[in-house]
Amino acid sequence: MNSSNPTPGDVQHTLNETMRTYWGMFMVQGVTTMILGVLAILWPQISTVAADIYIGWLFLFSGMVGFVMMFWAPSIPGFPGSLLTAALSLIVGILLVWHPVEGVISLTLALIAFFIVEGIFQIAAAIRYRDACPESWGWMVMSGIADLALAGAIISGWPGTASWALGLIVGVNLLTSGLAITMAALAGRGFAKTLASAAR
Repeated sequence: MNSSNPTPGDVQHTLNETMRTYWGMFMVQGVTTMILGVLAILWPQISTVAADIYIGWLFLFSGMVGFVMMFWAPSIPGFPGSLLTAALSLIVGILLVWHPVEGVISLTLALIAFFIVEGIFQIAAAIRYRDACPESWGWMVMSGIADLALAGAIISGWPGTASWALGLIVGVNLLTSGLAITMAALAGRGFAKTLASAAR
């Protein structure tokens, strides 16, 4: 009887194959993410408002899609709750897009919470799969620690940090995430070169 749960060897093989085949795409993603992170760090006030407006549009789009789906299928169970959720998404989206400065504080608090959770899970995932990613798991841990440290620093200076915190958090997160992806891509390229040399 075969188990449906992958073994650590299966995970390592799959990751190695993916990185060997697509390391170039991961490299482009990592470098692009780092560039965006640097720009966000250099202009944190601008990136704070930009992030607020971007998330506002996401809520707005989600609410509009929700309304369309509800009126296409008004007889589905939970229609009132789904309609309320769509309406709330629309309201939040409108407030964030048309009043970005007022939405920065609450959005910053929400994103701080998100980055705390992301940092914890990123560290846990890196430790769990360190045998499958021996050359890059340390960078993933570093990225998670940076998220946690930055969130703590922003909280300690609250509320004065609200005007630039969101942009800085996004920038550092993009920079460290991009660095982790780039290092994983470099490891994949090295693995591909090793296999190519062995095949000769």
